[in-house]
Amino acid sequence: MTIELHTLSNGFRVVTEHMPGLASASVGIWVNAGGRHEAEEQNGIAHFLEHMAFKGTDTRTSLQIAEAIEDVGGYINAYTSRETTAYYARVLESDVGLGLDVIADILLNPLFEDHEIETERGVILQEIGQALDTPDDIIFDWLQEVAYPDQPIGRTILGPEERVEKFTRDDLTGFVGTHYGPNQMILAAAGAVDHDALVAQAEKLFGHLPARPRTGLIQPAKFVGGERRESKKLEQVHFALAFEGPDYRDPAIYTAQIYASALGGGMSSRLFQEIREKRGLCYTIFAQAGAYEDTGLTTIYAGTSAEEIEELANITMDEMKRAADDMTAAEVARSRAQMKAGLLMGLESPSNRAERLARLLAIWDRIPTVAETVESIDAVTTGDVRDFAARTAQAGAALTLYGPADAAPSLEALRARLVA
Repeated sequence: MTIELHTLSNGFRVVTEHMPGLASASVGIWVNAGGRHEAEEQNGIAHFLEHMAFKGTDTRTSLQIAEAIEDVGGYINAYTSRETTAYYARVLESDVGLGLDVIADILLNPLFEDHEIETERGVILQEIGQALDTPDDIIFDWLQEVAYPDQPIGRTILGPEERVEKFTRDDLTGFVGTHYGPNQMILAAAGAVDHDALVAQAEKLFGHLPARPRTGLIQPAKFVGGERRESKKLEQVHFALAFEGPDYRDPAIYTAQIYASALGGGMSSRLFQEIREKRGLCYTIFAQAGAYEDTGLTTIYAGTSAEEIEELANITMDEMKRAADDMTAAEVARSRAQMKAGLLMGLESPSNRAERLARLLAIWDRIPTVAETVESIDAVTTGDVRDFAARTAQAGAALTLYGPADAAPSLEALRARLVA
């Protein structure tokens, strides 16, 4: 497999990876604009804009956008994260050019018609309502807000209803004008792709656009932490706990991911075995490590009954404390194997490869090889994981609880148990 990279004169980057034997490809454009790039009064606009991209252009109606891809058996979608908005399609080899043409059209020529804005506003308000009615979804928004209060990275991606209700066409075009320059975009494609053909098409579609000044992050992340407890009559208490972790350029991110996997990443993990399998205190419990440009979070989630929440929370602290003392070489080796297998199995998908190309290029301004990543995973030792577990116990923390949570220990009590 061959990775090729080309940068147009205006800074627009094209990165591709040809995957022999495939008859299909994934092609998309990743924009360096997400929730973190919004001012407070714009909260939710990056996501609103993602929705509006499919509502019609100068040359295609919203139905024609969908039909153009689906008539050839393809699939088109988009998503918004805190640091990126992505627009992508999965198509057969002969339709890669069509896929890029449709994506370029929705990015460069959106109409933002008033009636469509009102229609999509209603859709997004329903999406917000759905999130509020989904405890194991909304609790992570609250956790982010507690970890990073009064900061762009701490705000919900969907935005609050009162903001979404007021966005106008000028708000949308203003955000595009600031954050959708050619040097703020990456065209990534993987599978049955022709690099030279995509470069030529990109030059035709995007080459005329003037580069724009890079705005960077509006506000650097500052982990604060704290506790939020929302009481509601639910069947379960939803428990989410986060500790400040490394950013994605920090070599310790690999240690963080291996630690999270050993602690709560699968059926053999410590939390799953002790809390679910041995004690039957919950159905779902997991740990994960996530990272951003300048911060990261190691997160634990579980759902349990009001009668069991105190025991579950306390045992979670005990297991975290124990990991610093007796995490075994076998557990670390298993987590390394799981991490490498997940990486390599995922890369059998052209969609995952295209995503990886765009993400790594945005982070490193180059594409580290898979071998480099595997080497970094293999370099993590048992001592590294134990040391990370000890540091995590002392790190800043955020706690959110939702449901019949009166019996749940406070964050202060949990921290005291963890460091005792």
